[in-house]
Amino acid sequence: MKILIIAEAGVNHNGNLNIAKKLIQKASLAGADIVKFQTFTAKETHTKKAIKASYLKKTTKKNQSLYNIIKKLELSKKDHLNLKKECKRNKIEFLSTAFDIDSIKLLNNVGIKRFKIPSGEINNLPYLRFIGKFNKKIILSTGMASLKEIETAIKILKKAGTHSKKITVLQCNTEYPTPYTDANLNAMQTIKKKLGLEVGYSDHTQGIEVPIAAAALGAKVIEKHFTLNKKMQGPDHTSSINFNELKLMVRSIRNIEDALGHGVKTPSKSEIKNLKIVRKSIVAKCNILKGKKFSNKNITIKRPGTGISPMKWDKVIGKKAKKNFYTDDFIEI
Repeated sequence: MKILIIAEAGVNHNGNLNIAKKLIQKASLAGADIVKFQTFTAKETHTKKAIKASYLKKTTKKNQSLYNIIKKLELSKKDHLNLKKECKRNKIEFLSTAFDIDSIKLLNNVGIKRFKIPSGEINNLPYLRFIGKFNKKIILSTGMASLKEIETAIKILKKAGTHSKKITVLQCNTEYPTPYTDANLNAMQTIKKKLGLEVGYSDHTQGIEVPIAAAALGAKVIEKHFTLNKKMQGPDHTSSINFNELKLMVRSIRNIEDALGHGVKTPSKSEIKNLKIVRKSIVAKCNILKGKKFSNKNITIKRPGTGISPMKWDKVIGKKAKKNFYTDDFIEI
């Protein structure tokens, strides 16, 4: 199965539909499979006393409340429909993460193919029950979660009506940027082994090395925040990659995907032509007269491999030469 690459536009549109459309265009040009936004209403997801995370304190103005920041980043249903149309024009799948039940309803009505559950909702029982009843494909991020919490969330989704084969679990760390030492890519293998589900990786580290490594470790979905300009005002721009980095990440993941191969150890099409050039044959070490026995003293092994294989060395030793052989002639028996 092809690795699904999600370009996380998130809220990097800054509430501007034109910027959102440019993000779609750039995600498509970079080769991503999906461009993902975020769907919410501030009144349903935050109290007016909600506290900013430490990274948000660095990327937003001190006098801006989290509630007001979120409020300015809301997208209407009309916006969603416009963005979905823009995705269709650019041949890329439209996706958005819902942060409340009304937003789940909105996205289902808009007609998304799958749901993306963010890390913060992994312990939201009503949310999980509601999203699970649609039996659509689900991508579940697991930042801040223990394995037990992931298992519990999966059970809720399954009981609500989602088949386990439709669920992909993403290893994730909810810190922006994530220290490399906390990325814990090997947790993907633990999740896969324990739950028997497809796994992937949602990345918040700086740069593109870690998601590329995730591809090599078997991630089936990779998600990464991107922006048009890291210097733009807004909560997530500084922890996002730009278009050129996204394009390089996608190309690198595709290269890794090709390099992983089919797993069967056999000569490849590209190397078959080199087989006889690189391997060796049994040849005369010196002149050998007809009737002389082949021995360690008069035969040796040299390139190319168009003669008798060195694996037949023991069968050649002791046989009599049926004709004269001269130095470097291929031995025949």
